[in-house]
Amino acid sequence: MSALFEKVSTPLEGLFELQPIVRGDNRGSFVKIFHADIFAEMGLATDFREEYFSSSIKNVLRGMHFQTPPADHVKLVTCLEGAVKDVIVDLRKSSATFGKHCAFELSAEKANMLYIPKGLAHGFLTLSERAIMLYNVTSVYSPENDKGILWSSCGIDWQCDAPIISARDQKHPTLAEFDSPF
Repeated sequence: MSALFEKVSTPLEGLFELQPIVRGDNRGSFVKIFHADIFAEMGLATDFREEYFSSSIKNVLRGMHFQTPPADHVKLVTCLEGAVKDVIVDLRKSSATFGKHCAFELSAEKANMLYIPKGLAHGFLTLSERAIMLYNVTSVYSPENDKGILWSSCGIDWQCDAPIISARDQKHPTLAEFDSPF
């Protein structure tokens, strides 16, 4: 059954790029982005508690976001429209890759997804004129546990001279200032 998804390891432990099968014909395409039994076979958490989406215009940078314990969560993200540069930063102090990041291009055309374990920060830059991102998370949103690190403090080459960033995302502590609970 797991032939429906290719699970690709990354340099960050527990972070996987998932590539589902894209079925297409003259009408368009069909993509299955979640299957509880297959995810369980692959050893991936399937107890999603919330699902939401964001819509962003070109050069919008959102991140680097996460929730702290006890509301930390696994996150499954995919781009339903357009394309984004998606970046993950390891915040787990005991990890050999603490402070390191991985970058991916997620796009509606490729239909690829990221499975992001607890203890990693997530952010993205919109590459297309518009992008819609879909998120599934294993915990309910908790305002007091909703945190971030400064997007420009992790050594990420965003390849954008003037990203559009929210006031909130401009005020996060730097990676060096952040006292990680992970």
